[in-house]
Amino acid sequence: MSASVATTAPANPRSRVVLASLVGTTIEFYDFYAYATAAVLVFPILFFPTGDDTTALLASFGVFGAAMVARPIGAMVFGHFGDRFGRKATLVASLLTMGIATFLIGCLPTYQSIGWWAALLLLLLRLAQGFALGGEWSGAALVATENAPKGKRAWYGTFPQMGAPLGFIIANTIFLIINVALPHPDGALQRSEAFLSWGWRVPFWFSAVMVIIGLWVRLKLVESESFTKAEKRGAIRKFPLGETLRRHWKQLILGTFIMLATYVLFYLMTNFTLSYGTKATLEGAKAAAETAGTAFDAASYVPGLGFGYIDFVLMQIIGVVFFGIFTLLAGPVADAVGRRKLLLWITGGIIVFGLVFNVFLLPQADPKFTGALVQAFLIFGFALMGATFGPMGALLPELLPTNVRYTGSAVAYNVSSILGAALAPIIAVALWAAAGGSPWLVGVYLSGAGVLTLIALLLSRETKDVDYDDAELGLGETASL
Repeated sequence: MSASVATTAPANPRSRVVLASLVGTTIEFYDFYAYATAAVLVFPILFFPTGDDTTALLASFGVFGAAMVARPIGAMVFGHFGDRFGRKATLVASLLTMGIATFLIGCLPTYQSIGWWAALLLLLLRLAQGFALGGEWSGAALVATENAPKGKRAWYGTFPQMGAPLGFIIANTIFLIINVALPHPDGALQRSEAFLSWGWRVPFWFSAVMVIIGLWVRLKLVESESFTKAEKRGAIRKFPLGETLRRHWKQLILGTFIMLATYVLFYLMTNFTLSYGTKATLEGAKAAAETAGTAFDAASYVPGLGFGYIDFVLMQIIGVVFFGIFTLLAGPVADAVGRRKLLLWITGGIIVFGLVFNVFLLPQADPKFTGALVQAFLIFGFALMGATFGPMGALLPELLPTNVRYTGSAVAYNVSSILGAALAPIIAVALWAAAGGSPWLVGVYLSGAGVLTLIALLLSRETKDVDYDDAELGLGETASL
C-alpha cells in the first residue's frame, strides 16, 4: 500500500482546483487592471509630462503595451519549467514575480522627483509584470482543465477566465473608493490632488495582501494526473519550446490568431473606452480653457464623451458583471456544442459589433440618452468578451499534448497579446485622433481583427473530444529528448 501511495499523485479536490486557478488569475488581472487604470488617470501626468495630453497618453499606453512584449518571454521561460518539472512551482513563481513588481510600482518616485528615470523604472517593473503574466494564465488553465472530469473541461476552463472580470471589479472598486474618500476641493468631478499625490499608490500596495492569499492556496496543490503520467512514460522533453516549434507550429499560429479578436476587444473595452469616455468634449475643453485663461486649439483637440471618472467606471463595472456571467455561461455551452462552433458565432458577433461603434459612442443632444447608449455598448461588448474568453481556457491547451501543453498554450496566448493587446490601445488612440474624435475607425479595427480570428477558426479543428491522456505522449512518441 505504501508503494502505491508513493507512486500515485493525490487528486486535487474540486474546491482546491477552483480556488487555485481562480485566485491566482484574479490577482494577476487585478495587478494588470491597476496599472491600466493608472495608465489613463495618473501616469500621463506623473511619469510622462510631455505638455500634450494625447502624446502623454500614448507614452503611458506605450509602457502598458511593453509588458505584452515581455509576456511571450515569460511564456517560454515559465512554460519550459512547467512542462519539464510540473505546474505547481511555476505557478507559485509567476505569482510572486507579479506581486513584487506591482507592489514596487506603488513605491516609485515620479518624474517631478527623479526626471525620466521614473519612467524607466516604471517600464522595467511593467516588463516584470508582463513576464510574470506570461506564465500565469497557461498554468492556471492547465490546473483547471487537467483536473476536470470528462466532458467538463470547458466548464472548468472558465474558472481561471473568471479572474479577468473579478480582477477588474476589485481593482476599479478600490480606485473608486480611494478617489471618493479623498478630498476634492475643486469639485467632485475634478481630479483629486491627494489622489495624484499618494492615493493612486494604495491599490498597488494592496496587491501584497492578495498575493499572500494566492500563495497559501497554490502551495496546497499537487501535480495533475496528466503530467505525472507523461513523466512516468518518458514523454517529458528537455527542451519543450523546440519540440513545440518543430512539431506543433501550425497549432501555435492558429491559437495565436484565434485569440486575436478576444485581445483587441478586451483592451478596447477597458482602456480605450475609459480614455474616450472620460476625456472632455470639445465644448467642455473649450470652457475649461476659458476658465483657466489658457489658449485652446480646437482644430488639434481630440474630444471624448466628457463623463466623470467615477460615473464611467461604474458603467464599466456594470458591463463587467455581464463579462463574468457570459464567461461562466460559455463553458457549459462549449462543452455541449463544441468550442469551434460557439466561437465562430461569437466572432461573427464581434465583427458586427465593431461596425456599429458610432451608433453607440457618439455624443447625443440629450446627455441621458448618450449615457444609455454607452451603457448598452459596454454591456454588449463585455458580454461578447465573456462569450469569447470563456472557452479559451480549454481550447488553447487542447491544441497541444501534455508534454508541451504549458509552453505551447502560453506562447500562443501571449504572442497574441503582442498582436492584439500591446498594439490595441496605441492603434485605437491614433485612429481616434485620425477620425477627429469619432470612434468609427476604432470599430473597423476591431472588425478587422475579428475577420482574422474567423479565418483561424475555420482552418482549425474541433477540440471538444480531444483525450488528454491520448494526446499526452505527442502522437505516440515517448522517447525523452
